[in-house]
Amino acid sequence: MLSKKIQAALAGSSAIRAMFVEGKELAAKVGVDNVFDYSLGNPATPAPDSIKQVAADLLEKEDPLVLHGYMSNSGYEDVREAVAQNLNSRFGTDFTCKNIIMTVGAAGGINIVFKALLDPGDEVIVFAPFFGEYRNYAANFDAAVVAVAPDYNTFQPDLDAFEAAFTEKTKAVLINTPNNPTGVIYSDETMNGIADILRRKEAEYKKDIYLISDEPYRELVYDGAKENFLTKYYHNTIVGYSFSKSLSLPGERIGYIAVPNEASDSQDLLAGLEVANRILGFVNAPSLIQKVVAGCINETTNLDFYDKNRKDLYEGLTRLGFTCIKPQGAFYLWVKSPEEDEAKFVSEAKKYNLVLVKGSAFGCSGYVRLAYCIPNEKINRSLEAFAKLAAKYRLLENSGGEHTGV
Repeated sequence: MLSKKIQAALAGSSAIRAMFVEGKELAAKVGVDNVFDYSLGNPATPAPDSIKQVAADLLEKEDPLVLHGYMSNSGYEDVREAVAQNLNSRFGTDFTCKNIIMTVGAAGGINIVFKALLDPGDEVIVFAPFFGEYRNYAANFDAAVVAVAPDYNTFQPDLDAFEAAFTEKTKAVLINTPNNPTGVIYSDETMNGIADILRRKEAEYKKDIYLISDEPYRELVYDGAKENFLTKYYHNTIVGYSFSKSLSLPGERIGYIAVPNEASDSQDLLAGLEVANRILGFVNAPSLIQKVVAGCINETTNLDFYDKNRKDLYEGLTRLGFTCIKPQGAFYLWVKSPEEDEAKFVSEAKKYNLVLVKGSAFGCSGYVRLAYCIPNEKINRSLEAFAKLAAKYRLLENSGGEHTGV
């Protein structure tokens, strides 16, 4: 009955969501306060108060036939202009409303980009570890994801492996920084290297190759790190953004695509994105929340909350002997599994009411991801459970003392 594509999608159903469900089942057995669920990247800080106020003002003052009606498939012009001017003021870009397409979140945005660009058999290069749904997004359009392994010391992309991954079928490179699941921010050196390789490959294959930047975590950066905007590195860059994390609005599904004028045939590309938005069934991004985020364009989430969680969890786990990548952004901690098969480690962790996600869900086995967007008191209480897990694997004994992580 089901299509072959959906059968394949079911077979590879999200491990993140599966662990989230297991966490709920575990909570039903032992009590929600006794489960430490690190599975789902669901923001744990409320949306700014201004979201509620702007929404209330709009509902009271705006013409309901306009506020809840159709608009251009690209979104309201004033909303797109607000996004454009915000980007210009922060990153020195030169956008107008014509460079912006409002989308149903970053996922909807990536899908309209793929719809506009990809033909059956095309390839999209991604950097492991990566958000597992990228494979499904490419498969929606009969294209394939080609994964490039990282430098395992830094979890920056391995640029030699990246260059070797190109073929005549390569149409795009999909990048995510700050990265889910590692929290790593790709360095200026890395980005310049990626851009140089892309320019060489465009010349070699005599065709446009696009860099698609998936940026839901752009504002979630720590230790003085700079927010970055990748159009400055490479002309054929398309930026996809979501307000899910920056404004704690994951259920509202609102984001945008930005296409610079420097991109090849940028006007045709924007026209294709607008048509893709319509024919994929999104039609347009939700009207009310478009207006709300435009009115809150300079607001941010409570970064101090995530920063404290980041420090407490990273420092706590490294003291116990776990090897961790210190996150520079997002709200995830990437931890090396004490045994080669990380699925066994995830199962062992469940015995201590710890719900983790295996690294193979992100195309990188041997590691686990912890989403530390949970109450801080739970993080600190979970360290008792992690201590028992560390003792099970004799981590401090095997490392010869306190471990400092990566």
